[in-house]
Amino acid sequence: MSYEMIAIFMFATMMAMLLTGQRVFGAIGFVAVIAALVLWGDRGGYDLAFSSAMKLMKWYPLLTLPMFIFMGYVLSESKIADDLYKMFHVWMGGLRGGLAIGTIGLMVLISAMNGLSVAGMAIGATIALPELLKRNYDKRMVTGVIQAGSSLGILVPPSVVLVLYAMIARQPVGQLWLAGIVPGLMMAALFILYIVVRCHFNPSLGPALSEEERAMPRAEKLALLRAGLLPVVIFATMMVPFVNGWTSLVESSAIGAITAFVAAVLKGRMTREVFENSVRMTLGISCMFMWIILAALAFGAVFDGLGAVNAIKDLFTDRLDLDPWVVLILMQLSFIIMGTFLDDTAMLVIVAPLYVPLVKALGFDLIWYGVLYTITTQIAYMTPPFGYNLFLMRAMAPPEITLKDIYGSILPFVLVMVFALSLVILFPQIALWLPNYVYGN
Repeated sequence: MSYEMIAIFMFATMMAMLLTGQRVFGAIGFVAVIAALVLWGDRGGYDLAFSSAMKLMKWYPLLTLPMFIFMGYVLSESKIADDLYKMFHVWMGGLRGGLAIGTIGLMVLISAMNGLSVAGMAIGATIALPELLKRNYDKRMVTGVIQAGSSLGILVPPSVVLVLYAMIARQPVGQLWLAGIVPGLMMAALFILYIVVRCHFNPSLGPALSEEERAMPRAEKLALLRAGLLPVVIFATMMVPFVNGWTSLVESSAIGAITAFVAAVLKGRMTREVFENSVRMTLGISCMFMWIILAALAFGAVFDGLGAVNAIKDLFTDRLDLDPWVVLILMQLSFIIMGTFLDDTAMLVIVAPLYVPLVKALGFDLIWYGVLYTITTQIAYMTPPFGYNLFLMRAMAPPEITLKDIYGSILPFVLVMVFALSLVILFPQIALWLPNYVYGN
């Protein structure tokens, strides 16, 4: 059997196992080790799994993963995120669509606190959505706002998904995080621009709150502003030393975790229950990602040994005579198709052993491609009929929001994200300027 056929058989076996409901890391790791045993015998198969585990354990930036996850859960479990929404409610409620704009702002800050899109979705659906519906905001528009805003969690640092990509692609986590900042803020700005334009021409979609609803003494408004900006201060305390080169990425993650813990203690919200929940969920998420990375490294090692990447590159560029840009676009389209039935980590782990070396062989920048992958994953999350975020939203939304409403809400935001993706493809410096500036200095 040729190496190309072995590679195809490996992918087919892995997909068959995933369709039977097996865990992602179990299916991928099992196929990798069995393939190694068949190809290179007992010693080669065992060494592959062992060397992948040692490579993972020696990857120093992996320490950032539990630190940032813990920081996010502390801020979430201690209800500091609630203060954020109260701040946006008071300070922006007087604008047409002001609460929807504030929700996007909330999602950006939640992303900077947690790095997981599920956390943003949960907070948006439980805190923001009831308030928006109660104040007669259009249910389709606000449903789309929360889904689109929550997707920023995997792009704005500290993105956990970019940590996973960094390990698989063997790229610096710090550069990937910096590369995600400008595209993430640009996408948030485009969401806000869409809301402003829609509410300008149709004020009934996002009516401004009355003066009575926003009535509050100025001193209380300022106190609420300080409380709501606390996560911003925590993020700045963590990122400013890193960007200026005073601390390493791991040291900055520790500063973020400690600062969040101290803030929760000073506000009197660090109860035993909050601490136990934060530690338990941090441990669960961190272990899940470690198993996924371990499986991906083993799978990638088999592909390297087979030379499958060079064979596929030759197929596209030599036999089919496709332009590298056409191959890149086809790869992005495949992510959107896979996003109908897989989450972001599963998509990355399944195709990264093939796509990452192929991107490098085609001459593209792997930091830039990490941002492209992340934005495309965000789009796939919200693309009907089976987008991951669509069903998360259905599970968390109140009964009056139907699946039809959720499907109808997302189209304009998907178009905005496709526009943002196109800008990053056409102008790579949108993603690469900040990491080049910081690391160049």
